Amino acid sequence: MNDVAMTDTSSRQITADTLLYLDGVTVSFDGFKALNELSLIVTRGELRTIIGPNGAGKTTMMDVITGKTRPDTGTVLFDGNIDLTKLDETAIANLGIGRKFQKPTVFENLTVLQNLELALKGERGTWRTLTAKLSGEGRDRLDATLKTIGLAERQKEIAGALSHGQKQWLEIGMLLIQDQKILLLDEPVAGMTDHETQATAELILSLAGSRTVVVVEHDMEFVRSLGARVTVLHEGSVLAEGSIDHVQNDSRVIEVYLGR
Repeated sequence: MNDVAMTDTSSRQITADTLLYLDGVTVSFDGFKALNELSLIVTRGELRTIIGPNGAGKTTMMDVITGKTRPDTGTVLFDGNIDLTKLDETAIANLGIGRKFQKPTVFENLTVLQNLELALKGERGTWRTLTAKLSGEGRDRLDATLKTIGLAERQKEIAGALSHGQKQWLEIGMLLIQDQKILLLDEPVAGMTDHETQATAELILSLAGSRTVVVVEHDMEFVRSLGARVTVLHEGSVLAEGSIDHVQNDSRVIEVYLGR
């Protein structure tokens, strides 16, 4: 893909490969435009990283996609022509849009395996979920997810005993086992050790192609390790887009973000 700086998607059309489409999205809070005519396209199976200074609109963008915040204007479409602006958070989550916040939210008093079982059978009551017998397919999905997130040997341990990084992997696993179509990961390596950061990069890269993943991150070394297309937000709009080398050499990006 060419390293072309873009500020909007007005010349780009929805195709069969388009999973997430934002066009002209504006969100204002007391007169402040958190998003300002934001346009963004994410294709199926793509790994995309989003960077930008504090206040650039990264969190608001994810709030809009997940239904937490309604845009003032603009188009937000998912998986073809599903208008996310008309749905609530639960309905959007049920479409297959999974979000992981910076702070992991796992059930710390349950085991790693029980956390994944709850995610797998999330439509049932908690007690029924914990006591229900798993089908062969469900067990296979659990085993595959445990292997993917590197916690197979710790599946019987209480989640609260995990390290910060391991809790992050567990939460990613809880999204994976729900078979979400797109994963929105907010600063997944914040607070991690160097080893955990590297392992998280390997985990995310292992999902490439089979999952659509959008990573919001400040750690530029981590962003580089992913080797994905980078979108730079500034003042609620796309400032630049392309490879990590392209955006790091963009004078505007250097001025508003990297040069600080």
